[in-house]
Amino acid sequence: MNVNLENVLPKITDFLKSEAKTETIIGEQFKLGEYSCVPVMRIGMGFGSGGGEGSDPKKGRGEGLGVGGGMGMEPIGFLVSRGEDIKFLPTREKGGLASAFEKAPELLEKYMDQQKQEQTTTS
Repeated sequence: MNVNLENVLPKITDFLKSEAKTETIIGEQFKLGEYSCVPVMRIGMGFGSGGGEGSDPKKGRGEGLGVGGGMGMEPIGFLVSRGEDIKFLPTREKGGLASAFEKAPELLEKYMDQQKQEQTTTS
């Protein structure tokens, strides 16, 4: 392979440094009435690469290399202040799977009680 990863890696590192900085995660402050708000972001990045080479008596020799990457950002909440009071307001309320796990012991208890009632009724 003619690709020199020693030349590629510094470019990827520079990209990460430029994108995953505090200003990306903690956004610009803005005013909303008497409140000051600062958005807080979640950032995720992924990179991958692969390569190979080979030869075939009929097709000859070949080689290849692939590199890919992706980045995603999502607001997770806001730091909100008024005077000396500062709060974090999440953009998502608890729900979904987390809510189901919180309710699991209660649901399991109800299920067990129902099973006991069915057993005493059929016995």
